[in-house]
Amino acid sequence: MKQLTLFAFCLGLAACSGGDHEDLRQWMEDNSKDLRPQIKKLPDVKPYEPVPYDPQGLPDPFKSSKIEPASREKAGKGGAFQPDLEARDMRNSVLEKYPLESLKLIGVLNVNNRPMAAIQVEDKVKQVKVGEYLGLDFGMVTQITDSEVKLRELIQDSAGEWSERESSLYLQGKEGSKQ
Repeated sequence: MKQLTLFAFCLGLAACSGGDHEDLRQWMEDNSKDLRPQIKKLPDVKPYEPVPYDPQGLPDPFKSSKIEPASREKAGKGGAFQPDLEARDMRNSVLEKYPLESLKLIGVLNVNNRPMAAIQVEDKVKQVKVGEYLGLDFGMVTQITDSEVKLRELIQDSAGEWSERESSLYLQGKEGSKQ
């Protein structure tokens, strides 16, 4: 009985594998004879129009005065944002001796309707208000909100120029993460 079933199965497989599948080939030819790829036409190429270059009356682009920033000429050495280093020494603030990354905003207070921020550095807690300085980059407090202290810092680039940038200290949770 098993041999008869095995023989019938093999005969069925042989019947399926034979033939050229002519009907399948005919169907493919009939359905693909009208298919054409749809390729978009390339845009028209505009002719090149040269721009005349007349160096008469133009400044020399390789002069050293063109390479140096114009702010040096206007504000002297250091640029327009150069900080007052002597005033920093006179302030002698503890919070200006630490980088901004090591300062933590741990609370915000309202004293006489003026916002104040509680800043922690190491084991010390200091109160700051708008106009006071924080961090090593001459960061002046410009705004205190419920969740952050906004600062305007003065930073110096490799050429000796001073520029402004905005920074913020965010309120810290117990784990020291940003809320």
